[in-house]
Amino acid sequence: MAGSSTRSDWNPEQYEQFKAQRAQPFWDLIDLVHRGGIERAVDLGCGTGELTAAAADRLGVGHMTGVDNSPAMLERAHRHGRVAVDFVDGDISRWTSDGDHDLVLANAALQWVPDHVGVLERWVAALAPEGQLAVQVPANHDHASHLASVHVAHSEPFASMFGGDPPADPVAVNVLTPEAYATTLHELGLGEPHVRLQVYGHVFASSADVVEWTKGTSLTRFFKRLPPEMHDPFVQAYRDELLARLGEQTPYFYAFKRILMWGRRA
Repeated sequence: MAGSSTRSDWNPEQYEQFKAQRAQPFWDLIDLVHRGGIERAVDLGCGTGELTAAAADRLGVGHMTGVDNSPAMLERAHRHGRVAVDFVDGDISRWTSDGDHDLVLANAALQWVPDHVGVLERWVAALAPEGQLAVQVPANHDHASHLASVHVAHSEPFASMFGGDPPADPVAVNVLTPEAYATTLHELGLGEPHVRLQVYGHVFASSADVVEWTKGTSLTRFFKRLPPEMHDPFVQAYRDELLARLGEQTPYFYAFKRILMWGRRA
């Protein structure tokens, strides 16, 4: 995903520490897709590409293109490329096509860009007749794991380093309610849209493991604007604030809300 409103370069190793937990919502999303006749598909925000290629196999896709803007993620993704699967740099917020895709897929990527109604309109425009849209977005902005980072970013010395304007939580700013997504898909002409809020329970060895989870995702927006020497101090301050809110729990049940949506073009 390329563009100023999208994620900065990521660390694939950090992201994949929780590979299995991050994969489950993806496969739940894939299970919403109707099999058969998917000749051309796109995975917007494909990340490391492993799941993109696996989904192409499971769905019997003729040709799947993964789109991302992270050079590190795309370098990893190219390892999964083959004749029927390729990966390209692109801005998912502006991506569209001329009614020629049988599947537009986006897993845990839409939250990074604004104007979801406009973006979804462009994605639906890319669908062929009876083409399918399948999208998953996190909706956990009200959890301590997210609130703690916002609190730290507004505290010194970090607030001054951000010029008094720390990067906002994209989930809190951009993600709509499930009912708003259902209404949007209906108004865009997708028949019988399926939209649900699902809570995924991740059991970690301790509450401190949540720090490692967020380092691979939501904290990356702060690292983009902080000098490298301040990354570790920010993470330590975040750890302290998070554990003050959660306590030292061993083990820890991390409840994570996500919105899954599917629709088919008439």
